[in-house]
Amino acid sequence: MKKIAFLGLGNMGGPMAANLVRAGFAVTAFDPASAAMEQARQAGCASGATAAEAVAGADAVISMLPSGAIVRDLYLGDQDAAGLLQVLAAETLIIDCSTIAADDARQLIAAAGERGIRAIDAPVSGGTAAAAAGTLSFMCGGDAAAVAAARPLLAAMGSNIFHAGPAGCGQVAKICNNMLLAIQMVGTAETLQLGVDNGLDPSVLSDIMKASSGGNWSLQKYNPYPGVMEGVPASRGYSDGFSVALMLKDLGLAMESASGSATSTPLGALARNLYQLHGGDDDTLRLDFSSIQSLFRRPVGD
Repeated sequence: MKKIAFLGLGNMGGPMAANLVRAGFAVTAFDPASAAMEQARQAGCASGATAAEAVAGADAVISMLPSGAIVRDLYLGDQDAAGLLQVLAAETLIIDCSTIAADDARQLIAAAGERGIRAIDAPVSGGTAAAAAGTLSFMCGGDAAAVAAARPLLAAMGSNIFHAGPAGCGQVAKICNNMLLAIQMVGTAETLQLGVDNGLDPSVLSDIMKASSGGNWSLQKYNPYPGVMEGVPASRGYSDGFSVALMLKDLGLAMESASGSATSTPLGALARNLYQLHGGDDDTLRLDFSSIQSLFRRPVGD
């Protein structure tokens, strides 16, 4: 399996496609954004003028897209155009790394199976830094044989590959993970602000908590307080990360799943409400989700 089509070259997809090239795969990429396409070409990807052109002759198709509606339209088609399932060869493997509703993933995998095409849902965790470093975690849902076939490709982009269960289970695992991440980030941000407001240096407090029972991923890898940690969005004005808009999307998916299963998720609901309060305009929605720190910071002069 050497010829790969990669669809969706955003903050996550672009580095993932580049890592496939570095691993020796021949990658043909497509994204509607010309800047993303140019970056992919510089990384060694060939370019397709359309998604259909990019997937022609591909052994596997990997997609990293922002919503379930876009995934459905791409693969299943809409009233204006046929989907890729109509043009893919039966031996093609589809790996959808988008974070979408579990039911959307199940619909795609079932429709692909009807045409003899293998497909899995494989959303990721780790953020843009892990995407660039090739250390993502993949949470896979689908047939065990299809997941096994995808492993060489996933290993070129990540360091942890989990088979969560049947179709859609990767998506369930992802929304559970991201709900917990949002809860942890909110708690980390408000705790750091409590310390700062009472005279503590945020770097010192972070070091104390990292070595104590309050330690968590946000403190260890993604500190939200500006000036504490290099190389994270908080050190560059919260740019180029996992956006508030995407976190709100994932929290919305978590709440939909909780409603469907009658699961009580009070902290998840509170985290969603706080992110909705924080993301009150388009500029904020584009910031990294760790910018929730600013919700707790006092206005200058207070």
